Amino acid sequence: MEMGRHSEEEKVGYIKGELVYTIFHNETEHFSIAKIRILETDEDFQEKDVVAKGYFSTLQENTPYFFYGEFEKHAKFGMQYNVHSYKTFIPDTKDGLVAYLSSDIFYGIGEKTAEKIVGKLGESAISKILNDPKVLENVPGIKKEKAESLARTLQENQGFEHVVVHLATYHIGLKMAQKIYQAYKEEAIDILEEDPYRYVFDIEGFGFQTADEIAGRNGLAPTHPNRIGAGCIYVLQKSVQEGNVYMPLDECTTRVLDLLATVDLTHDVIHNRLTELNTEKKIILQEGNVYLPSLYYAEDGFAAQVKRIMSEETDHETPTAELMKIIGSMEEEEVLSYGKEQFEAINQAIHSKMMILTGGPGTGKTTVVKGILNAYASIHNLSLNKEDYQDRSEYPFILTAPTGRAAKRLTESTGLPAVTIHRLLGWDGVSGFEKGESEQLDGKFLIIDEFSMVDIWLANSLFKAIPKDMQVLIVGDEDQLPSVGPGQVLSDLLSSGYIPFVRLTEVYRQKEGSKIIQLAHEIKNDQATNLENDKDFSYISCYEPQLLDVIVKIFSKAMDKGIEVRDIQVLAPMYRSQAGITMINKELQKLVNPKTPQKREVRTQDAVFRVGDKVIQLVNQPEDGVYNGDIGEVVAIFTEDENTDNVEQLVIVYDEKEVVYERKDYTNIMHAYCISIHKSQGSEFPIVILPVVSAYNRMLRKNLLYTAITRSKQSLIICGEQRAFVRGIETMDTNKRYSALKEQLQARLEKPLDVSEEHEEEDISPYDFM
Repeated sequence: MEMGRHSEEEKVGYIKGELVYTIFHNETEHFSIAKIRILETDEDFQEKDVVAKGYFSTLQENTPYFFYGEFEKHAKFGMQYNVHSYKTFIPDTKDGLVAYLSSDIFYGIGEKTAEKIVGKLGESAISKILNDPKVLENVPGIKKEKAESLARTLQENQGFEHVVVHLATYHIGLKMAQKIYQAYKEEAIDILEEDPYRYVFDIEGFGFQTADEIAGRNGLAPTHPNRIGAGCIYVLQKSVQEGNVYMPLDECTTRVLDLLATVDLTHDVIHNRLTELNTEKKIILQEGNVYLPSLYYAEDGFAAQVKRIMSEETDHETPTAELMKIIGSMEEEEVLSYGKEQFEAINQAIHSKMMILTGGPGTGKTTVVKGILNAYASIHNLSLNKEDYQDRSEYPFILTAPTGRAAKRLTESTGLPAVTIHRLLGWDGVSGFEKGESEQLDGKFLIIDEFSMVDIWLANSLFKAIPKDMQVLIVGDEDQLPSVGPGQVLSDLLSSGYIPFVRLTEVYRQKEGSKIIQLAHEIKNDQATNLENDKDFSYISCYEPQLLDVIVKIFSKAMDKGIEVRDIQVLAPMYRSQAGITMINKELQKLVNPKTPQKREVRTQDAVFRVGDKVIQLVNQPEDGVYNGDIGEVVAIFTEDENTDNVEQLVIVYDEKEVVYERKDYTNIMHAYCISIHKSQGSEFPIVILPVVSAYNRMLRKNLLYTAITRSKQSLIICGEQRAFVRGIETMDTNKRYSALKEQLQARLEKPLDVSEEHEEEDISPYDFM
C-alpha cells in the first residue's frame, strides 16, 4: 500500500485525524489510547473527536494519520475506535511534501533543503528514502549528517507504520506486527517475503500455517528446504506441548509429511533435512530420537546432575537403636505412632544422598516428612527454628514446591518456611535463574514436594543448583497427572531402579472413615468403585443440560450454611463446551458476585472482573511474588484519573500480598470459581465440586479423576453421569510420553561413580523455548 493514500479496497473503515492528546501509552507493547480530532472519515460518526485505541507508537502532534478499524461501544466510556492498522498521512503533492519535510519533525531540514529533496526525488521521495537512504546522496547541497538524520527520523517515525501496513496485507494484526517489528525492525518485510518460516522460530505465537500461506503467496516452492525445516521444528514443538521430550525419528518424519502434504516429498527427503538441521544444531539426533536442543541438554544434564549428587556419600551413619530412640521421643512429643513403612522411610531418608517418598492420599507422607526433619535435626544437633540462626544463610533446611499453593501447604504442614522452586532459584522472569552451577544453594537438606508437577526443564535447573554435600528428599504421588511441561521426571526416577525410594501403602485416614480416601485408593488400585453417599462424599446424578443449575444450587446451599467462597472449589477438565470452565465461572459469578450499581467492574474481551471476584494467576510473575496457580481476590479497581500512573488498575490480594494489574496484564488472570484439574495440582480445598459428564469424555482419564478427587480435604461432591465417571476411571492415559531419562539414569548410574566427571552443557536457557 503506497504511503499517503488510503485504498477503497480496505475491508474496514478509516478515520483521518490528528492527535489531540495521549490518554495512555505503553512503550514496551506500543499500546496506546488517544483522543483524535477527525479530519476525514468514511464512518457514520458525527462527533469532531474520538477516542482511538490500539497497538501504535507515540503519535506526533500536528501530523495527520490514517487509522483503519471499526467503532465499538464501551460500557462505561461510550464509542471508541478500535484501530487495526494505521499510517502517517504523507501529502502526495510537491507543496505538501515540502511542508512535511520542513516541519519540526525533521531537525535541520529547512524549506529550501526540502524543496531540493522533492525536486530531485519527486512525489515518491518518502518511500524512496525509506527503501534506500543513499538516494539522498544524489540531492545537491545536503550534508551527509543532515541526510543521515533525515533518513533515521523517517525510519523511526514511519518504519513501524510501514511494516504494519505491509503486514496487514497478509492479515497479520497490529499486536503481532508490533512483536515482529521489535524483532526485525525495518528488515521485517524482507525477511517475511524471503523466508516467512523464520517468523515461526523467532516470534512467539506466529504459526506455521500462517507462514505457509505467506510463502505460498510469494511463490516459495512446497519442497523448499526452509519449508521442510520449519515443518520439522513445528512438529517437534507440537510434540513438546503433548509432554514429549523427544520424538522417534520415523514418527517425526511421518508427522512432518502429513503436515506438509506434498506429493513430491518422501521419507528420505525429510530424513536428509533432519540430518542437515542436526548439523546446523537446530535439532539433535540421538540414537534414532529427534530432540529440540533445549530438551536434549535438559534431559542429559539432569541425569548428569543426579549422578553428581549421588556420587557423594552421606557424612554420618546413625545406628538403628539410636534412631529408634530418637523416633520414640518424637512419638511421645507428637502423640502419634509411626508405622513400619514410615520408620523405614525416615531411616532411608536420613542415610541417603537422594531418596523418593511416594504414596497416595492418607498414607502419611506429611507425617513422615515432619519425622525426617525432626530426626535429621536431632541427629545433627540443629534447630528447626530459623530465628535461632544469626546468619540466615546458615539455616540448613530448604523446603520447596512447584507452585505457590503447594509451597503454602508445605509450610502449613511442617511449620517451616517453604518457597516455590522459581523463587528459590531466583528466576527473573526473563533470562533465567540466578542460582545454578556457578552459584549454588546454601543448606544441608532439601525437600521438594509435589515433584510429579516438575518438568525436565525445571528439574535440570533445580538440580544444577544443588551442592554435592546436600541431601535431597523428593516427595510426590506417582499416580497423579504428570507435569504440564515435557517429561515424566518422577516416574522415570522411580522406574530407573537406581534411586532409593519408599512407597507408602498403608492408609491411615481411611481407618478414620474417609470416603474420599477410600475412593482415591479404589481408583488407584483398579478396584470396583461405588458412588454411595457418605459423611464426606455426595454424588448427584444429572446430565449436561442440568449441570450448570446443579453446580449453582450446590454453591448456593454451601453459602447459605456460611461456608466461605474461597473454601469451595469447582474442578473441571475442559474450558469450552456448555459445561466447561468458562461457562461455569460465568454462572457462579452471577450467584456469588452479581453486578450492582455500587460495585466497580472492568470488562475485557473474554470476561468481566468485579471487586470481590475470586481469580487465579495464570503465569509466573516473580517480580510481584505471584506464580501460576495462585488464587486471590479482587479488592479494588481504579480509573486512570484515580492514581499517579494515570492508568486503569485492578488490585488483587493473594494471601495478604497486594498485586496491582494494569489493563495489559488482565490476560494473566481468570475467574477461579471453577478451575482446571491441571491448575489444581499441588493444592487442597476444603470442599471440591467435581462435574463429570459425557461431554468431557475425550479428557476423562484415570489419573485426571484421581488428581481431582485427591484435592479435597473435607468434602467431595461429584455431580454428573456415573457412566462417564466409570468410563473415565477405567481409561488409562494412553498418551505415552517420549522420555529417555530412565535409560540415561541407568546408563550413568550403573557405571562406577566418578566424582571428577563433569558435564559439559551448552549455555541455553530452557525458558527461551517455553
